[in-house]
Amino acid sequence: MTDARLRRGRGSLAFGFFVQGVTFALLVTRIPAIQDRYGISDALLPAFLAAVPILAGVASVVTEKVVARVGPAVVLRWSQPFVLLALLAVGAGTELWQAAVALGLFGLAVGALDASMNMLGVSLQRAYGRSIMLGFHASYSLGGIVGASLAWVGAHWHLSLFTSYLPVVAVLLPLALVGSRWYAAGGDGPVPEESTEKGSGAVAFTLLLPLCLVMTFAYIGDSTVANWSAKYLQDVLHSSEELATVPYNAYMVTTLLGRAVGDFGVRRLGAAAVVRGGAVLAALGFGLVAAAPGAWAGIAAFTLLGLGLSVLVPQTFAAAGRLFPGNSDAAVARLNVFNYVGFLVGSPLVGALGDAWSYRGAMLVPMVLVLVTVVCATSFGPRGARYGGGHERPRTVDVG
Repeated sequence: MTDARLRRGRGSLAFGFFVQGVTFALLVTRIPAIQDRYGISDALLPAFLAAVPILAGVASVVTEKVVARVGPAVVLRWSQPFVLLALLAVGAGTELWQAAVALGLFGLAVGALDASMNMLGVSLQRAYGRSIMLGFHASYSLGGIVGASLAWVGAHWHLSLFTSYLPVVAVLLPLALVGSRWYAAGGDGPVPEESTEKGSGAVAFTLLLPLCLVMTFAYIGDSTVANWSAKYLQDVLHSSEELATVPYNAYMVTTLLGRAVGDFGVRRLGAAAVVRGGAVLAALGFGLVAAAPGAWAGIAAFTLLGLGLSVLVPQTFAAAGRLFPGNSDAAVARLNVFNYVGFLVGSPLVGALGDAWSYRGAMLVPMVLVLVTVVCATSFGPRGARYGGGHERPRTVDVG
């Protein structure tokens, strides 16, 4: 693959991550408006919300089979427009069944999208021979900030969901289709000679399991911040309603910053060291949240959380590609399922513990889970190994 094609492929995929960040943020930040539009009761809302990650997990598994025939670029090329149209459909309906269908289609499409874009990212990183995966996820974080800001504008001006979503879809859909022309898999990258045969076999779940745990725990932490930071600040730390919106915004900004510089850290220190450092920072952040004496201390703690959690998910996908260099698409598809497992478990877990015990105590649970990542960090590469610039050869593992 030529350098020019690699650069175009990297740029177009980064834009794809950005579009997905915008789209997902526009959905999750307008959940109260969706509930009001369709008259979804508080009792029924968790079922609707749970259906999205469940169907996304199913689609991720199916994507493994589809990409074996057509490749991840084709799946991504068509799933991204489908996600955008499903978002628009969420804003267009009026009946409860229409919301169920639109959210179901969104879940199926987003599962295929998440899996295929991370497959391409892993493949391109292998072709580059250095860490670039965090940069793709930084684009996703930037998209999330833009999407959340657009959602705020829609809510502030009391725009209907359809009116809020239509201009975004009208702009991003054609750009995504044009950008998809340059999607490229880095199949010609430097896979070690000794792993060519061993890495082409079936993905051994026992080897993938530590990464699955890291993915699950990272998303438990992320969903805790997304779903409970505002409530925690307002109800536990007695902040104003306006100030309670600050922690998640600060978290997203530091997530973006952490991912923007994370690839440099991986090249200098190695993936395992960066993951260990991120896990310790995230655990420290959760501990400080639990002990925070006031609102501003809580905001500072949630900000620290963003820096720590930011590196875990991108490096987990990258590690799956290094563990199974001859079958990375299958490894990424299976690992991606645990993205949704963490999302499903995290919010109900913290909510149940908060109601039964205390919300301060509940914050200690994701703290402990994130610390488990330190133990699992050996799966990200040998201590001191660096990925990039020819300093590290991808790790060889017998997956037979």
